Amino acid sequence: MINVALPKGRLGERVYGMFERAGFGCPEIRKPGRKLIFESQETGVSFFWVKPSDVAIYVERGAADVGVAGKDILLEYAPDVYELLDLKTGCCRMCVAGRRDFRDDTTRPLRVATKFPNIARGYYSELSREIDVIKLNGSIELAPLLGLSDVIVDIVETGGTLRENDLATLETITQISARLIANKVSYKFKNEEITRLCRGIGEAVSQEAEEK
Repeated sequence: MINVALPKGRLGERVYGMFERAGFGCPEIRKPGRKLIFESQETGVSFFWVKPSDVAIYVERGAADVGVAGKDILLEYAPDVYELLDLKTGCCRMCVAGRRDFRDDTTRPLRVATKFPNIARGYYSELSREIDVIKLNGSIELAPLLGLSDVIVDIVETGGTLRENDLATLETITQISARLIANKVSYKFKNEEITRLCRGIGEAVSQEAEEK
């Protein structure tokens, strides 16, 4: 049995559709109720839903053999897992954003508000730019509007929220999408099963891309 950690929400539902399409579905997961773990003896796969930011923890510590996590989570927390496949869904960008008229004053540290302090530090370290990280958990866009920060580092999908608040994308740090990850020990001892699952999911991803 391969244990799979799926992120709760729309992304998880889209990803589960890929598993189903690849022949690794579990009909019980579609039924309403409060059950937490769903097993299919026919396909040899067990699913459970967890908070998106927790998927990598379940996989890293072996409670799940494989899971689906956003590239932003993998970059921010650097879990000790294998990244097997880009699922090409949940696509967005990790960006630096700020006021449209922003000009960087290099005579002092740049104030950066973000939910992703490690990504921000890594990015600006490569630019040799000293920064003052302000860790926030919500409404990041408020920070430059109220003078709390000079810029923000955050995920941008359509950019609608930025535009409505007279902010703009200043730089793109990296592209983000959902990734299939595996526990390193599981990958060694369940290699045949995980490889078969990964191949099936990869074919489902390719087929979905062709249909778009």
